Amino acid sequence: MMNLRTRCRSTWAVAFALGALTTPALAQPQPSAQAALAALAALAQSEQPKLLDTLKSLVNIETGSIHRDGLDVCAEFIATRLKTLGGSVEIIEAAPADIYKLEGLPDRIGRTVKATFKGTGTQRILLIAHMDTVYPPGMLSQQPFRVAGERAYGLGIADDKQGVAVILHVVSLLQALNVRDYGMLTVLINGDEEISSPASRKLIEKEGAAHDAVLSFEASRVDQDKLSLATSGIAMATMTVKGKSSHAGGAPERGVNALYELSHQILNLRDLSDSKVGLKMNWTVANAGVVRNMIPPGAQAWADIRMLRVADLNALEAKVNDRIKNKLLPESTVSVAFENRRPPLEATAASRALAAHAQTIYRELGKTLVVDAEPEGGGTDAAFAALNTKAPVIERFGLQGFGAHSTEAEYVLINSIQPRLYLATRMVMDIASAKAPVAAGQ
Repeated sequence: MMNLRTRCRSTWAVAFALGALTTPALAQPQPSAQAALAALAALAQSEQPKLLDTLKSLVNIETGSIHRDGLDVCAEFIATRLKTLGGSVEIIEAAPADIYKLEGLPDRIGRTVKATFKGTGTQRILLIAHMDTVYPPGMLSQQPFRVAGERAYGLGIADDKQGVAVILHVVSLLQALNVRDYGMLTVLINGDEEISSPASRKLIEKEGAAHDAVLSFEASRVDQDKLSLATSGIAMATMTVKGKSSHAGGAPERGVNALYELSHQILNLRDLSDSKVGLKMNWTVANAGVVRNMIPPGAQAWADIRMLRVADLNALEAKVNDRIKNKLLPESTVSVAFENRRPPLEATAASRALAAHAQTIYRELGKTLVVDAEPEGGGTDAAFAALNTKAPVIERFGLQGFGAHSTEAEYVLINSIQPRLYLATRMVMDIASAKAPVAAGQ
């Protein structure tokens, strides 16, 4: 008697030979296609306990963005798994010149695991997730991996250990089905997402531009089974004012009060938000001075910036640099430095078309998939992948999860494993065989 994997291979081979899986949204699958779909659904279900084992292994490795030792262990674990699956694997250390300079970075930033699988076709597909978490070493004991009912709990399990696990098991399913009609399947898992991907953003941007479709595996929501086409961008502005110190009581006129100039500039820059385009700029932190009886020789302030369009940050920077020329104290010097922490992901015609295809796949399971084209809070590495391409880039192919960045309640829904594995595997297969729309602007 054939085992499940052997039966699935045989069913899929027949289905592909007949072209039976070309199922328009309004058409009913033919009998052979129905058998093939049922076989994949069963195979995805059989993968669930294995994925939970992978999640346990990943959660039990502490991978805070500042914990390079733990990140190295996790990178080796992921690399080994991808090599076992037949990938050509490298663990990439970013060159110093390729690291985007941000405030507060650790001395040693996590590396990126890249695996490539060469196929027989032409379509190039990129799967991305991240291994790092927000938690410092020692916090694992507060939230070890455990299963309770339909929930699997663990430190970083939703953000984004589940994404790593789903990708590993999607590749496993593709191998079990002997699917190789893509041109290139690339897996990219970085170790610095939670600190705005300073070491991996150039690589993600480059790989995004080199592929025909990008699927990103951040978690979906427990209250809404969804994919996301747009997220807000995050940036920071640092204003630095230099003045001149002097005795505050004996000779204040000899000084140049940096606090006065800072206050003037903040008021001068307070109205740059634009609700019509979703641009928000708010000055949130400031400091100045040395001691009470000294005219402050220096001052700084920081602004939080959110945007929905890539172009708006460039326009904002130009406007700020123009306005700071209007000084209260001519002898002071004023500068503003911008950090593009994470660009926005913008919905496109190409991503809408591919997401609509994902909805037809989910309906094969009798499930409804929400496609959210409205920007939501938080950033995503998918935005870097989308910067220099018109190919579709879609976020939230991961499991349904809850409690990211918390120490007590982070979990994923176990009953989302089978449908999400099915969805991502079918998406790769349909993109590879040109049954899913990936043409830019389609």
